[in-house]
Formats: sequence, C-alpha cells, structure tokens
Amino acid sequence: MHRAGYVLVGGRSSRMGRDKALLPFRGRTLAECVARNVATAAGSVRLVGDPSKYGFLGFPVIEDRVPGCGPLSGIEAALADSTAEQTLIVACDMPSLNPRFLDWILSEAEKSTADVTWVENEPLCAVYRKSARAAAAAALAAGRYKVSLAFASLNVKCLTATDNSPLANANTPEDWASLGD
Repeated sequence: MHRAGYVLVGGRSSRMGRDKALLPFRGRTLAECVARNVATAAGSVRLVGDPSKYGFLGFPVIEDRVPGCGPLSGIEAALADSTAEQTLIVACDMPSLNPRFLDWILSEAEKSTADVTWVENEPLCAVYRKSARAAAAAALAAGRYKVSLAFASLNVKCLTATDNSPLANANTPEDWASLGD
C-alpha cells in the first residue's frame, strides 16, 4: 500500500471539557467526519485511541503503544501499524479538513524525499514516511513528547497553504462555537 490514513482520537480533551472526537458534527461525530475525509484522500483510515471507547464508530481502532504521552505516542503507534510508505496522520479536532486539502498534502509529500511533510508547522496534519518512526520512538523513550521537537533532526518539509482554514482546530468550547456546524 502506497498511502494510509490515521486519525488521532485518544486525547484527553482537557480544554474542551468533553471528548472532542465524539462531538456531534454534521449528523455524525467529529471523529467520523474527519475519518471519512482521511479515508477519501488516503484510501484507508484507522483511528488511534481506545478501541473500547471508539470501536462503535465503525472504523478499525489501534491503541497507543506508549499510552499517556500525548499525540506523539499516537503518531508512533500509527507508524508502527502502517504498511504504507506515506502515512497521513491528523488530529480529530480539525472539522474543516477536506479530502482535497488532504490529497494536496499527500501529493506534495509524494513529490518530496522529506521524512515528514506538514502544513504551516502543524505536525498533527502531516504525512510521515516510515523513516520517521524511529525518531518518534526515540523521543518517547527519552521522555520528550513535543511532536515538532521529536522530528527536528529529520528532513521536514513545511508547506504553505493558500488557505489554511482547514487547519482550524477546536480545542475549547469557544473554538467549537466559532467553527459552527
């Protein structure tokens, strides 16, 4: 498989006050909507989180291999699970992501030799090559959980979008209200 897609759903959602992945959005949950867009762009999708909590959504769910370490552990789990050379990994809290935007990131990554391709310095909407897994695992083992720093020693390509509104995320109830349905 050349491409694969993963959606990180296992976060604590502490600023939102409730599980962001399960917020109602366009007649589904936010995680379902984001996952469908990722599947359209990447050709497949899996969720990264607790299978007992998200299994009912109808997508395969894998667990973090190193739980409790934030999104970096989700990225590492996705890269360990993926058989694709190009793995699109996105956070579930970006309701404006769409297949066209995601396909653009994948296409740009495929034209590049970069280990990681992200947009506007957003590592939670990025394409990771298999080569990035070792850096994620090493950072986790060293207790360094900041995603951008975990990949700082790799070849990272940062794309500039003409419209970065698809990257708008919902971290707080105020963010969620401003994004609307």
